[in-house]
Amino acid sequence: MKLYLAPGACSLADHIALHEAGLEFERIRVDIPTRRTESGDDFTRVNPKGYVPALVLDDGTVLTENAAILTWVAQRAPRLAPAGEMGRIRLAEMLSFIGAELHKLLIRSIFPISGEEKQAVDEVVAQRLGYLAERLPGDYLFGAEMSVADAYLYVMLRWARDLNLQRPDPLPAYFDRVNARPAVQLALRHEGLS
Repeated sequence: MKLYLAPGACSLADHIALHEAGLEFERIRVDIPTRRTESGDDFTRVNPKGYVPALVLDDGTVLTENAAILTWVAQRAPRLAPAGEMGRIRLAEMLSFIGAELHKLLIRSIFPISGEEKQAVDEVVAQRLGYLAERLPGDYLFGAEMSVADAYLYVMLRWARDLNLQRPDPLPAYFDRVNARPAVQLALRHEGLS
């Protein structure tokens, strides 16, 4: 199995989740502007969309998009998904929220068209983070146990931190808790981020 990633990009969530699941995989770095892998191969032959993440399974199946890859990881390691009859639905709901309401907005904050756009986007990000902060039920998004959604939110909180955006309580303590996990530290070392 091969994970195509760019250090510090959203693919870090998948990198963390794969380590949390204890799955063996090869890491292949991608230079997003040139769409070339570290060995010089054309990344668009793996993912025609041209961006990370991409996960190539042992049978050659290619998965793209964080929600799909993280869901696949949770299927292989059910402890990384909320339990119960509605567990998978709640996971899909949270992955969708993080992807649509945080990830896409934070990209607009990183690469704004104007100062006014950045300010407007940062205000919406603050509202979305406030929503999550008010609903954090325990140590992690679904209570006492880490999930693949926590890996995704962790990356978004890293971006928010790097952009100097406010992260309301209890999100800073949540971030520190996730950051301290061995799988997170291993992924950060692999990506040269620690």
